[in-house]
Amino acid sequence: MDGTNRGDIKPGIKVKIVLKKDQRSGIQTEGIVKDLLTKSSYHSHGIKVRLESGDVGRIKEIC
Repeated sequence: MDGTNRGDIKPGIKVKIVLKKDQRSGIQTEGIVKDLLTKSSYHSHGIKVRLESGDVGRIKEIC
């Protein structure tokens, strides 16, 4: 799954996100979802989440 549908994402799942500062390079950060920040049910660039580490970014892959 690619993380574009909000229904696929629940707090506690392991995901890979791209941080705002890493958007150009595409470097992914792995972590556990703490909060869902995107309110809409779909976002073409990935649902925005906050990880338990505090990092915020858009989901690129659900592990």
